[in-house]
Amino acid sequence: MDLKKYKNIHFIGIGGISMSALAEILNTRGYNVQGSDFQTSDMTEHLKSVGINVFFGHDEKNISDVTDLIVYNAAIGEDNPERQEGKRRGIDEIDRAELIGWLMKEYDCPVSIAGTHGKTTTSSMIAEILMAAEADPTVSIGGILPSIHSNYRLGSNKYIVLETCEYRDSFLKFNPACAIILNIDRDHTDYFKTMEQMYASFNTFVKKITDFLVINNEIPNMDKITEGFKGKVITYGKEGANWTFEDLQMVKGFGKYTACLNGEKVMEVELSVPGRHNVYNSLGAVALCIELGISPKAIHDGLKKFAGTGRRFEKKGEYKGAVVVDDYAHHPTEIAATLSAAKEMGYDRVIAVFQPHTYTRTKDLFDGFADALSLADETYLIDIYAAREKDPGNIHSSQLSHKLRAMGKVSRYSESFNACIESLKSDLKEGDLLLTIGAGTVFKIADELVKN
Repeated sequence: MDLKKYKNIHFIGIGGISMSALAEILNTRGYNVQGSDFQTSDMTEHLKSVGINVFFGHDEKNISDVTDLIVYNAAIGEDNPERQEGKRRGIDEIDRAELIGWLMKEYDCPVSIAGTHGKTTTSSMIAEILMAAEADPTVSIGGILPSIHSNYRLGSNKYIVLETCEYRDSFLKFNPACAIILNIDRDHTDYFKTMEQMYASFNTFVKKITDFLVINNEIPNMDKITEGFKGKVITYGKEGANWTFEDLQMVKGFGKYTACLNGEKVMEVELSVPGRHNVYNSLGAVALCIELGISPKAIHDGLKKFAGTGRRFEKKGEYKGAVVVDDYAHHPTEIAATLSAAKEMGYDRVIAVFQPHTYTRTKDLFDGFADALSLADETYLIDIYAAREKDPGNIHSSQLSHKLRAMGKVSRYSESFNACIESLKSDLKEGDLLLTIGAGTVFKIADELVKN
């Protein structure tokens, strides 16, 4: 594919965190970009502010007379009216992953961050490290990075750092020189029916890497992932890995440790994001950046500076002396990591408001969600965020709340955001930490509380 032959590009789902970054990158490069989304958001307002036309609602009329390429994401089916109109008129189309794969070929060293959890955080860590090293990276991540006030950064043609999503095998269209695989966990059960299918997809992805792979050695069946890979494999994690950590201290939830390569101490690491899971994320970033030739000082400074990405343990403010934090966690493993980090921070109570994301995930991982949420002192459940799915009628947030109560935990189901907010107003007190958790719109509860 030669993108240079196109001039007028339409994005379906342009308000998405990745799609918006791609749209703005192409707009900056001189393409005429427009797009559509279901509803207005901060992201669509930003796109409009930089001159990108955004339509709300998906309609065949949104495809302009001059459109010569349509870009869509994995959630947009062939029955979408805009895709249908494009097919009727013979307009070329590609999905988001194909576009990213093409862009990666424009850079000397495309870096992919893969795995079921932690991609946004680890991508952001690497971005901060490369900026501290004055390496001028191009970056596209799944959240707003405060240091660049955006979810993307347009840099030189040497490094591009990209999150690499496995859903519907999107990452098989990428072209990385090097990559990290942080973890592999059961997820996207509407697509990955078995773990064997997931392992096979990751193995195919690994074989596309041209240079080296950094991988967590605690991934079960790691050999299934690396089998047949001809490049260099660098492991990190616990005993037996190339990269390990020593002298770990958790100070009010924040990690400090010594990074070691094959048993030899290399550098000190200080983190400004909480949680033991971020110790592992940062160790993977250390391993990759050392292999790239980045200095230990730049790595230390970049990791020390990184204080989080939007919707990743993001402090929103306070209400009645309670600290209000929002987090994107939407898988049991992520929720457990987030709540474990919160419990180490010294608050009197950790109260979670959870909005499950997709009916399929909620049903298939039901017991895992209950176990993870049981780490909170209290839990509020609100209705499932459907995302790309329709309600099958056999799973509901109230069932999860009931399960938690059966486990002896304090849990409430709220029928609406307003009902949840009113309950929280009477419940919260100084010394509490409130966490709004989920990949949907639960952050609006945190935003509303801190207004008062």
